[in-house]
Amino acid sequence: MTLASTATARPIPALDKLGILIALIVAAGAALPFSVFRPTRIAAGEGRMLTEALAVLPAGVMIAAIVIGSLVAVGRFAPLVKLAVSFVVLAILFVLVGQSATYLTPPDNTFARVSPGAGFWLLTFAFALMVTDALARLRFRPWARIGILAAVTVAIGLLLWSGVWNDLSILKEYANRAAAFWNEGRTHLLLAFGSVAAATIAGVPLGILCHRVRPLRAGVLNVLNIIQTIPSIALFGLLIAPLAWVAANVPGASAIGISGIGIAPAMVALFAYSLLPIVANTVVGLENVPEAAEDAARGMGMTNRQRLMGVELPLAFPVILTGIRIVLVQNIGMATIAALIGGGGFGVFVFQGVGQTAMDLVLLGAVPTVALAFAAAVVLDAFVEMVSVGGRT
Repeated sequence: MTLASTATARPIPALDKLGILIALIVAAGAALPFSVFRPTRIAAGEGRMLTEALAVLPAGVMIAAIVIGSLVAVGRFAPLVKLAVSFVVLAILFVLVGQSATYLTPPDNTFARVSPGAGFWLLTFAFALMVTDALARLRFRPWARIGILAAVTVAIGLLLWSGVWNDLSILKEYANRAAAFWNEGRTHLLLAFGSVAAATIAGVPLGILCHRVRPLRAGVLNVLNIIQTIPSIALFGLLIAPLAWVAANVPGASAIGISGIGIAPAMVALFAYSLLPIVANTVVGLENVPEAAEDAARGMGMTNRQRLMGVELPLAFPVILTGIRIVLVQNIGMATIAALIGGGGFGVFVFQGVGQTAMDLVLLGAVPTVALAFAAAVVLDAFVEMVSVGGRT
């Protein structure tokens, strides 16, 4: 066989199909503005391409990182290599978008605003997708996933502490509202986690009751399903009148914070939305307890209460925890709507920004909300896997 025929017979390396999609998204991002410059916070923005938004050397570094990242995404590299490269590209992206704000902001100009452009967001999405794919292929154990999340959180914290992002418009909005931001953040956490805690305390016993008393199950789940179909804004509005009546006519109700607007109706609405997943998952988890485990518990002379606490609930717990995870992520997002009825939370900045046509103020409320939901999903997914029967530890 000749050298030419050997070269012809050699198979062409296959390309990563998801990597091709990532490369296409990267190409689209590179063709869009990297940053947006506005002379004032509410003025129309002017897009700046990558070569316009950065000095020559940083722009060259960014272009090289994008090209290398795209080649690694398309090629059949080991998942660990893809993970490392995508994290490096994301780190460069996050650092240079801050430098772009410094580069584009005129000296001593306190009115100009620089925001990440559509190109930055698309590039971030593309390489975040590459990270997600690599993590899925590597199948890290739960504690390793939590450790990666903690490392990313620390890295972002260091980036904020370093001042690299100080000239970005979202950080300027934060600087003007730092005290209000942390106050609304505490309110947001109270609404999201408080409603889930209350729904868990009420929903798990209700799910146990529905499991034990079968005629009750259909009625309870149907009522909870009907509540889920009510739009969130409508439910918040429906609660204003009855809670206002309670505050006016029940002694002590107003003193503990119950009123027609504010945190009370928001908490009640989120609690109501949380019940169905928790009750339904409790029922499903208990239904899926193996008969052999039930028979063994009865053979040991366990009472109904002992079987429930010692056998049924521990085996059903991963399914119940999955329901709690769904509810928590849902409520972190829905808590933003509470601002419409004076409930506070990060939604205050979202709706203020919409009203003022200030998109950076919208981002000040939206970004921490998305980050909280993502972190909660990662942590609870890891916990579900840790407590699952046969799960890795």
